[in-house]
Amino acid sequence: MADTALISPLSHTADRLAAATRSSGGAVRLAELPFLAQVNVRLDAKGAAAEAVGLALDLQLPLQPNSAVRAGELTALWLGPDEWLLVGPPGGERALERRIREAAGDEPVSVTDVSAQRTTLLVTGPRARDLLAHGCPLDLHPRAFGPGRCAQTTLGRTQVVLVARDEPRAGFWVLVRSSFAGYLADWLLDAATEYI
Repeated sequence: MADTALISPLSHTADRLAAATRSSGGAVRLAELPFLAQVNVRLDAKGAAAEAVGLALDLQLPLQPNSAVRAGELTALWLGPDEWLLVGPPGGERALERRIREAAGDEPVSVTDVSAQRTTLLVTGPRARDLLAHGCPLDLHPRAFGPGRCAQTTLGRTQVVLVARDEPRAGFWVLVRSSFAGYLADWLLDAATEYI
């Protein structure tokens, strides 16, 4: 019988990420947050479905470009005028999908579980912004990309969704396609040698 246990895209890199974190003396922390629930939602931001979904999730979908809103364990990322990515705890994707569909009722809405598409790297520490700035074209200064901001961008030539977490010292989430996760982890580890 085949082993059906889930293996994260960066399971083979966990020891190296932990070693870099230890070697940096707290300057940077690198870790994978595997298997987060990720549900892509498309709907009319001004329609009845948007309000109903917001009420059902106890989280208003952000309407400001490149913003993120968090309520409890759920975070909504603005990806476009009619598109959001909802990120929640591992294993919650089916329930999240169901809640959105039920709330939208007969209103037009697209709900897609994309949890297996990406993994999430956590980048924190006092030098996290400096580390990310090595390979990201965005202005990552807190005035331009402070807590509660997100963007689809590139990091080390890899397409990512970058999220500045809104919790104190929470750092950044880097959502990267699973097929590019190993490359991006290697890139981050190489760039982090400056702080080790």
